[in-house]
Amino acid sequence: MADRKEYYEKWKTDYDFKTVIGALKSLMITIIFALYNGFLSIHHSSLWYGAIFVYYIILAILRGLIIVSEKRISGSDKREEQIIKIYIIASVLLLLLNISLIVPVTIMSKFQKPLEMTLVPAIAMAAYTLYKVVMSSIHFKKRNISSDMLVKLIRVINFIDALVSVLVLQNTLIMIKSQGDKTDMLPLTAFTGAVVLLVALAFSLSALWTGIRNLNDKKEGSPL
Repeated sequence: MADRKEYYEKWKTDYDFKTVIGALKSLMITIIFALYNGFLSIHHSSLWYGAIFVYYIILAILRGLIIVSEKRISGSDKREEQIIKIYIIASVLLLLLNISLIVPVTIMSKFQKPLEMTLVPAIAMAAYTLYKVVMSSIHFKKRNISSDMLVKLIRVINFIDALVSVLVLQNTLIMIKSQGDKTDMLPLTAFTGAVVLLVALAFSLSALWTGIRNLNDKKEGSPL
């Protein structure tokens, strides 16, 4: 009982701990989504599900790397230097994650995504996406509370993932509600898809540049 109370107090007061625990929960969900889409990609021989599978696999590796690293280097004498190196690796993975979005965004823009959802599940999906966007946006703004670069990167990753969810939701709702020809909606889907890709790319390059700059500063400040 005392351990539960101590855990709760730490979760409530320690922002870094709270972020890592949240990332662990997200990792479990991501793995489930990856396996599900992997199965569908094989079962339906679908490029869409295959592309989403790749996206979730990279996302799972990215989150897993940060979580394991936070645990492994905790209390290390060279923790700061190790964090910077891991941050750079994670930033490269984040860049790969954004590149992996090109295929699914292209498929959605052309309304070629398989649709196996009715309006009621889509509404539930919309509610969850709204929650995801609101929470990720709040924590994205609060990320500078932490001095840990990896914790900040987790919040950036969550925000990008939320943007992708909005894109998928938009495409799903258009396909459900539209009748017949959807070409009039192509400019909208192409625009939102391009915006999400560019925003994600900007965050990825910014994170990579930050990591490289901090590593160079660390080397310059180290004694010969």
